[in-house]
Amino acid sequence: MKQLADTLLAMTDFEAGYLVGLLIGEGHFGGDGRQPHITLRMHTRHARIFEWLTDRLPESRLYGPYSHGGRNYYQWMARGTYLRTVICPLLEQHLTPEVDAYAHGRFVTMKERYGLGP
Repeated sequence: MKQLADTLLAMTDFEAGYLVGLLIGEGHFGGDGRQPHITLRMHTRHARIFEWLTDRLPESRLYGPYSHGGRNYYQWMARGTYLRTVICPLLEQHLTPEVDAYAHGRFVTMKERYGLGP
């Protein structure tokens, strides 16, 4: 829990809201069948956003840049212990049905599928 507290203390309310907004609009809540993950994939023109994410969430991972099918993109990912102990609690606090029912439902489905608690 110290890791969560340290991350939340380092994030302003604006930054937490920005992260939640990015994940609502562009994120994927899923998994690979064995473990859950949250991914964010966007064009390479948004590289600065990915730098910001990895700066604020240092145990997340950034992959790319990739070029595939005429698309140039980065992919950010949170999984494992960091997802369970930092990202999920942050989203449980800020991603409510009142904010976005559809994204909240996707998040809840991921948690249920992978046994991440209530």
